Amino acid sequence: MEQRLIRRATALTAGALALALSTSCGAEPAGDGEGAAAGGGFPVTVETVHGDVEIAEKPTDVVALGWSDAEAALALGVQPVGLSDWQAYGGKGVGPWAEDLLDAEPADLGTMEVSAEAVANLDPDVVLNTRSDGQESTLSTVREFVPVVDPPQGVEVSYGTTWRQQMTQVSLALGEVEKGEELIADLEARFAEVAAEHPEFEGRTVAVGAFYGDRLGAYVPGDSRVDFMEELGFESKPEINDLAGDEFYVDLGLEEVETLDADLTVVFPIGMEAAELADNELLNSIPSARDGRLVVLDDPDLVNAFSSGSTLGIAHALDEAPQVFSAALGD
Repeated sequence: MEQRLIRRATALTAGALALALSTSCGAEPAGDGEGAAAGGGFPVTVETVHGDVEIAEKPTDVVALGWSDAEAALALGVQPVGLSDWQAYGGKGVGPWAEDLLDAEPADLGTMEVSAEAVANLDPDVVLNTRSDGQESTLSTVREFVPVVDPPQGVEVSYGTTWRQQMTQVSLALGEVEKGEELIADLEARFAEVAAEHPEFEGRTVAVGAFYGDRLGAYVPGDSRVDFMEELGFESKPEINDLAGDEFYVDLGLEEVETLDADLTVVFPIGMEAAELADNELLNSIPSARDGRLVVLDDPDLVNAFSSGSTLGIAHALDEAPQVFSAALGD
């Protein structure tokens, strides 16, 4: 479903792809475990869905191909030499909350069809692919000449690596475990702080969806947006969860729009203007919309931050989104 959705969104606009798509530690150091945990012991072994990946020395040239892997590396102080711009930012290929961390513009290697030759020309020490489709065949040629760090063991949902898992995988691979643990702890504390400020979120059901063309969809647990809401105290609508398979996105027809009805409904547009979505008669017919509990995210930066799944992007979203959600609930 992920592949179909990306292709459909790409047919709309390049920017739509970013918005269309897009649980804890899955990697532990092997061998010199204490040295790796201290932040610098190599070699390290990263456990992935495709088996163990050994990284002999601390990487200096890093290619980041997974969704928001580049931002994870930057948060750790590591400059990627190449990346995949999944959210179609353009420019430096990362969100505005991360641009200032880049010393130079990385090579944009594309998303769905990454050239192995282009990767090889950058002569990387490691390729980060932690939030991805999880298919070993996707980078089969690249795997022949460089270690590829895929999603951790236990991730069964396409693009379902959580921000904690991503930071754990990336920090281990780059020899920055201590820094990674600090970033995880800091963001957890921030989530706890915001949740405490908004007790009205606790136990309320939420549906997070996107509209694209004549289709719509709902995100399910395993998607970073749903994880964001659950960390704030919301509960993903059970009826949506029941539709989930091994994808993080349930594809729906417009006639199924009431599936998105919940205590709070959060949607954003793909390939259309937010104003057009806000005026959509079908969307406005569901009970949550009629009661004023519908949020149409219309700020592209907030949509991208909410969808990023990176520690940097999530922190940015936490500065703005909770107030918007609270206002819609009217509490």
